[in-house]
Amino acid sequence: MDADISKVLSYEIRKEVADRYFGFRKLIEDDSQDLHRKMRFQSRTAEQAVGHALTRIYILLGDEGLIHDFLQLAGLDELIYYDPYLLESPTLRVRALEGMRGRGFTRAGRFENLLLDSYQLLEESVAVYRDRFDEIEENLETIKEEIKIFYQKNDLSSIMNFFRSMDGAYDSPLQGEIQSGGDDKLESSMRIQPPSPIEHSLPLIPPLMPLSAVKKQLKQLAKRAFILLGE
Repeated sequence: MDADISKVLSYEIRKEVADRYFGFRKLIEDDSQDLHRKMRFQSRTAEQAVGHALTRIYILLGDEGLIHDFLQLAGLDELIYYDPYLLESPTLRVRALEGMRGRGFTRAGRFENLLLDSYQLLEESVAVYRDRFDEIEENLETIKEEIKIFYQKNDLSSIMNFFRSMDGAYDSPLQGEIQSGGDDKLESSMRIQPPSPIEHSLPLIPPLMPLSAVKKQLKQLAKRAFILLGE
């Protein structure tokens, strides 16, 4: 009888360890899934806002040399959301400029204002994008800290030894894995993988130079593009 009571108590203790482990683990996994949803949403909004604003500017400039000059002027380190086909497609050009109303009395003046207005829209879109990027990065750091605390409170080696010592008669949540996969599979199944760095899924976009600081240079770019494109 005493042996039976000891087995029951041993089982209950081990079950409590397992329940606590998997309960905490599920909370972290739920937070990670929520983070991935936010990253997917941010990726879509980046393409819709930042990507569209950049595409419009690429099409307005219409030349890779001018585009690289623009990127340097704006403070962008790399060519993002760019495809050479953008400069070759009349359909994409019309679509990118749809809804943009040029201001000015001359064609050159309207073209210049289109570029300035497009840059202002890009600056605003990048600011919003960076705010959301920072929020996601804070969530990522929170999850990393949760995982760190999790391992401080749950000694993985001790938990594994708990389950290794169980008799086959006990119904452990990991019993099947212990029997069929060995230590490596068991440890892999119990270990929590931290989320991938955010820049693996989203472009890292630096803050743009303010329009007020680059307005003169943008006007010069607009003049060069206007002459080059024969507008």
